Amino acid sequence: MTLFSSYKLGRITLANRIVMAPMSRSRARGGTPNALMRDYYQQRAEAGLIITEGTSPSPNGLGFPREAGIYSREQVDGWRQVTDAVHEAGGHIFVQVMHCGRVGHVLNLPPGARLLGPSAVPAKGEMFTDAQGKQPISTPEEMTASDVAQVRREFIQAARNAIDAGFDGIELHGANGFLFEQFFNPHVNRRTDGYGGGLEHRARLIVEVARDCAEAIGADRVGVRLSPCNTHVDMPLHDDIPELYAHVAGQLRGLVYVHLVGNSHEAWTGTAARIRGAFEGTLITNRGFTPESAQSVLAAGQAELVAFGSPFIANPDFVTRAREGLPLAQTRMELLHGPGAEGYTDYPRATRGEPARREVPG
Repeated sequence: MTLFSSYKLGRITLANRIVMAPMSRSRARGGTPNALMRDYYQQRAEAGLIITEGTSPSPNGLGFPREAGIYSREQVDGWRQVTDAVHEAGGHIFVQVMHCGRVGHVLNLPPGARLLGPSAVPAKGEMFTDAQGKQPISTPEEMTASDVAQVRREFIQAARNAIDAGFDGIELHGANGFLFEQFFNPHVNRRTDGYGGGLEHRARLIVEVARDCAEAIGADRVGVRLSPCNTHVDMPLHDDIPELYAHVAGQLRGLVYVHLVGNSHEAWTGTAARIRGAFEGTLITNRGFTPESAQSVLAAGQAELVAFGSPFIANPDFVTRAREGLPLAQTRMELLHGPGAEGYTDYPRATRGEPARREVPG
């Protein structure tokens, strides 16, 4: 088994075991995918699997400026041009469905939308807005029982919209401090109903949504991203992290994959092992790998697929460069979230004859 061998994932066969990780790039003006995004993803279609940037299932799920959605007909049509382009180039693509929950600002929401969270606990920090620059993150409204039921319906429709748009599947974003992880965390989730309190209740929403989506489009088209021990976006650590994630992983058994985001916390390795044992299916791991360290992870049986993020930004042909030992270009960080083509679709492919690359983490 090598990084460049094929892999059967649900109903599709990946050309290699390299996954392009989801990365926010903020190019969806008005929330609708466009030709610029089509070109960006098509350029990177040699990845075994592309997972798109976080994409909202509803206006209430938005948080960032120029964040894409998948809840309107226009958005579905916009994504269709992306998926067609990736498939024409021989690739496969899942959409990451992401509800930001409390991570957002009201200035980034369309008219009538509401910033929601499990409880009315604002995240510390600032959020960029196109209207007024950086602003303190807004305080969310605590979700009612009706809001929770509505979120479930929104994810079901988003899953169906994704298949309509030509995606090979969806990834539910249960990581990085967004809505599902907000429900996991007792510091953020202070509810006293069936979605708060004990770990099974805090895990309930993602389990229900995963099952809803699996019923709607097939379990072999639904993956989940998790990030145990994450403190991103003001998410304090809590005592039952290993137990909660082992429970979640067991409840997700039968889905097409779990995508596990790594970090350096001392409890992460043990928690990751519990997730792998409880889930028993395809595991994608993402932890700043080089091609060499990724190969070691595969050889050790710690995962079936390995996700790379930042190398794909400046290297649309990252798979070729990794295979042939070619140098990696560096990302122009100041253009990471700009609105245009510069720093997005204008990175060139490698020129043959360049000296062998130095290791650059993913």
